[in-house]
Amino acid sequence: MSPRARAAARIAVAVLLLAALLWWTDPRTLWQLLRSADGGWLVLGLLSAVAANVASGLRWWALARWLGARVGARWALVMYFRGVAINAVLPGAVVGGDVYRAHALARRGLPMLEAGLSVLFDRVGGLWVLIVIGALAAAFALAGEGAAAALGRLGAGALVAIGPWAFAALAVLALLVPLAVLVAWRRGAAPPGGEVAAARWHERLVRLAHRRGAVAQYGWQVLGSAAVQVLSVGTLACAGAAVGVALPYWAWAVAAVPVFLFAALPVSFGGWGTREAAAVVALAAFGVSASQAVAVAMLYGVAALVQAVAAVGALAGTTDRWS
Repeated sequence: MSPRARAAARIAVAVLLLAALLWWTDPRTLWQLLRSADGGWLVLGLLSAVAANVASGLRWWALARWLGARVGARWALVMYFRGVAINAVLPGAVVGGDVYRAHALARRGLPMLEAGLSVLFDRVGGLWVLIVIGALAAAFALAGEGAAAALGRLGAGALVAIGPWAFAALAVLALLVPLAVLVAWRRGAAPPGGEVAAARWHERLVRLAHRRGAVAQYGWQVLGSAAVQVLSVGTLACAGAAVGVALPYWAWAVAAVPVFLFAALPVSFGGWGTREAAAVVALAAFGVSASQAVAVAMLYGVAALVQAVAAVGALAGTTDRWS
């Protein structure tokens, strides 16, 4: 399939998903919710979204610098917000902006493997920490009362069964899995059998693991990802408050896991459609109507679109030579 055909297919998927959701919900109710959304909450949500992207851009810059890129923070933020614009307005969800950032680093002299790893680690690490935060939020909620039923409807029966504190401990231990792999690489773990290309990749990764400050960099990436996800969940919560959805923060953190994961799937246009469908399912567990859930997800997507338009306008005429 050609790139144009794939792009057209992703646009079609987004349109069909949104059309199906509009048909299933009440379009008049949805329109009324969007039209009467509280402006103060929307502005606060937009500020939280901008702060999340700034934190995310600086996190990526720190990782790229550690991998050997000689770029400044301002350059990294410019490239990151250009990636945000690409993600929001071009087909392919998060893939297009990530590819752009990798090529931008490669043009600045960083080997393509390291440039690609910078966006891969940045993306996967952020989603990994999102899942951990969602798990910790669920465990925190179970330590109180009234959360078991909602989490059960979300399919988290195992969490209820093993208990909140045990699950919280497992969530924290999950953060140690990449660290354990890093330590194993630093000790020169033998490459897995198989193709020569796989062995070469493993060799490069082992070499990176031996680079000075690898463990400290992992710690900074975890902290940066936590800040990004807390702010992103805040944007989702502000979108909910704007349309009258009153949920505790822990509930938004739990619901954000499927919403953000489905929005990141490269099967639609800027995450539209998949994000709204996931929101309907996730927020239904907390008693939120389908119309409200779609409105929340759409307002979250609008925050990304506003940043994309602002980025295109503010960065027009800038060059990649910023340092």
